[in-house]
Amino acid sequence: MDNEATTFAEMRQDMVARQLAGRGIDDTAVLQAFLTVPRELFVPREYRQNAYDDTPLPIPNKQTISQPYVVAYMFSLLQLQPTDRVLEIGTGSGYAAALLSQIVADVYTVERHQNLVEYARKRLAYLHYNNVHVHHGDGTVGWAAHAPYNSIIV
Repeated sequence: MDNEATTFAEMRQDMVARQLAGRGIDDTAVLQAFLTVPRELFVPREYRQNAYDDTPLPIPNKQTISQPYVVAYMFSLLQLQPTDRVLEIGTGSGYAAALLSQIVADVYTVERHQNLVEYARKRLAYLHYNNVHVHHGDGTVGWAAHAPYNSIIV
């Protein structure tokens, strides 16, 4: 592992310990997902050093990658199970879908911006998150072809 990867791994561990577990997130599957998924690969290069800050970060199309604590809290409330099928509205960079892929059986995610669909697909494929299915479309109509879902995340 090179120095940059080691630094990011340490930052990821610190984020989970302080920002998530330290603030009451106790779902072990959620915590493990955050320990596993490299958030730095889902943000533009110029923001990688801030990847583990507990704040939203800009991505293309004037969108943001969500604050880690908010995502962890939301996932914990859903009480996700390994056999679940989840619909995510708003793929963005693909980070939340990548996290979900470590917790549930299948993730279906809809994004309205074609360039973000490609951005997310590229990262998800590179990291071998093969149970994430990305669709270019209008999230307000969902993705009926794969319904029903155990949970829907917006």
